Amino acid sequence: MTGEPTTTARVFQIEGGFGLDKLSLAERAAREPGPGEVAVRVRAVALNYRDLLMVRGHYNPRQPLPLIPCSDGAGEVVAVGPGVTRVKVGDRVASMFAQDWPSGQPNKAALSSTLGGPRDGMLAERVVLPERGVAPVPAHLEDAEAATLPCAALTAWSALVTLGGVTAGDTVLVQGTGGVSIFALQFACLLGARVIATSSSDAKLERARAMGAWRTINYRTTPDWGKVARKLSGDGVDHVVEVGGAGTLQQSIRAVRPGGQISLIGVLAGGASELNMTPVLMQQIRVQGVLVGHREGFEAMCRAIGQHALRPVIDRVFPFSEARAALEHLASGRHFGKVCISI
Repeated sequence: MTGEPTTTARVFQIEGGFGLDKLSLAERAAREPGPGEVAVRVRAVALNYRDLLMVRGHYNPRQPLPLIPCSDGAGEVVAVGPGVTRVKVGDRVASMFAQDWPSGQPNKAALSSTLGGPRDGMLAERVVLPERGVAPVPAHLEDAEAATLPCAALTAWSALVTLGGVTAGDTVLVQGTGGVSIFALQFACLLGARVIATSSSDAKLERARAMGAWRTINYRTTPDWGKVARKLSGDGVDHVVEVGGAGTLQQSIRAVRPGGQISLIGVLAGGASELNMTPVLMQQIRVQGVLVGHREGFEAMCRAIGQHALRPVIDRVFPFSEARAALEHLASGRHFGKVCISI
């Protein structure tokens, strides 16, 4: 496709309402990049739970439609507009979740610049993005692997490194075996930390141990897993990667040590619940919200991934024509690691 005149590109978009049955294949005009913009031939997309919520209308019911979903993609720069200096034609890049968040603390502009809602996302053959909204990916990664980095990997990196300061000898608890949790397991091991992993599947826990998990807990057979994790780690774990939300937060509070940190990332187990917050106050526990991260953090993470030749864990790659089936597989919860789409 590089160098060939392109007038249209195929996309998947949500139109006519929300729901997986409203996700349809369409064609859109493929415009050339303007000043400060780059055109990317998308090679792969990685799915996040947020994408599923967006398609279903649960993330933002007021999201204007039509919308191209999915924030995470990787591909090749095929054209650049005037003034572009960060990348060049032929570079392999990934999209940044927040297009206008180069570094530092988030602001309103950054939070409103996210791909896959409110801005059109990456489930397309070709996209045009600001040059500040893409970044090079480690050379050793395949396209689907590179596509997993913008949200799941960066969220785990931000939680543990940028905001968490995890270091060798710390104990980190990760919940489940989805994309963020598996990256958190990999990064924590890379940093020299001990990892306690939870899951409802003994088979998945066995795979987590093979990847370096120090201890594992089946939360279905051990509902009071927070108490068990606290005992395993001595005085409590240093850091919890909390992807369940209100439904699991009470157990995370039980698991963490006095002065420890809970990185609040997802709401897989529910967004509202009655909680006893007294231990948070009395034990000076830090509950830190994590909204993915900025481009500077992404670039630091990619240097670490390249240095250690780390490879993302991919559960399954679907063809572009089966985008809806890929989202259904994500919704099933059967995956271990990331679900991707090849374009």
